[in-house]
Amino acid sequence: MNMDTTVAKTGTEGKTWGGGSEPFKASYGKLMMWFFILSDALTFSGFLAAYGFSRFKYSSEWPIADEVFTHFPFLHGIEAPMYYVALMTFILIFSSVTMVLAVDAGHHMKKNKVVTYMALTILGGIVFVGSQAWEWKTFIKGDYGAVETSGGNILQFVDSEGERVALEDFASNYEGIRSVQKENEGLWYESESSLPEFTIKEIKDGFASNDDLQIRTLKNNEDGEKTILSREASLAKLNEQGKGVVQGANLKHNEYGMPLFADFFFFITGFHGFHVLSGVLILIIIFLNVLVNTYEKRKSYEMVEKVGLYWHFVDLVWVFVFTFFYLV
Repeated sequence: MNMDTTVAKTGTEGKTWGGGSEPFKASYGKLMMWFFILSDALTFSGFLAAYGFSRFKYSSEWPIADEVFTHFPFLHGIEAPMYYVALMTFILIFSSVTMVLAVDAGHHMKKNKVVTYMALTILGGIVFVGSQAWEWKTFIKGDYGAVETSGGNILQFVDSEGERVALEDFASNYEGIRSVQKENEGLWYESESSLPEFTIKEIKDGFASNDDLQIRTLKNNEDGEKTILSREASLAKLNEQGKGVVQGANLKHNEYGMPLFADFFFFITGFHGFHVLSGVLILIIIFLNVLVNTYEKRKSYEMVEKVGLYWHFVDLVWVFVFTFFYLV
């Protein structure tokens, strides 16, 4: 039997592939969603791997998450380390449960249940995005404040019991007019951000007049805890190396520790937040289509299932972000 006879008998002559239109019983759209999820998973893996490498390299100077994320809305002055982040995580995971129920209802062609569970999923996504925006705002604003040395190191202030002390609790307040640097006042002027609430002189004078205050550096001691200098060493360190006041965190300065920590925080959580926001918008579009009976007419809710795959992926990624960034 020659080659031409074999091709004719199999019926695949002129075809690039004869395996059917739905390999593994997956439609084209669902298969493309899996390809997208796989590529996006590799992207997040790269980001988290870079974060892990940086944290390992600067492990002795890395900020402690329990001391950074201690706020809870409407509970001012009460430290609740990681409570709000845990609540955000619970809300997002619960929205994944409602998404599963919406997909299952779609398989059974139960429109009313699809509407209900999708509405709950959208609500959970909106709450999560809003919570993340509040967390960003709090992180940027800061809580205690610190002093930055000329070498970029952060000096934090603690009392005799080792508890953090805010700058406003001890800084001297000198009345006077302070102005932001203007372009016509400097030869090599580029730009200047808004003025800090306190000057370095007010911090130094206020620190000198409070004998129970000490400085905590970011270097770990033999016990694995941040090093607290003696009173005499604290005064010398502040007067000799203290150059600027830092309040909150941004891409250049970070009162909690290394600026690299803030860089990763904004980039990784912001990238994930963009995914959640995109997912919410897509869910709203699909939700509106459900309301106008688009999928009832098609006799298939596969679009709900496809957006459900994306939503489960976003939830799973947050579990890894939460573990790497907040818990480890």
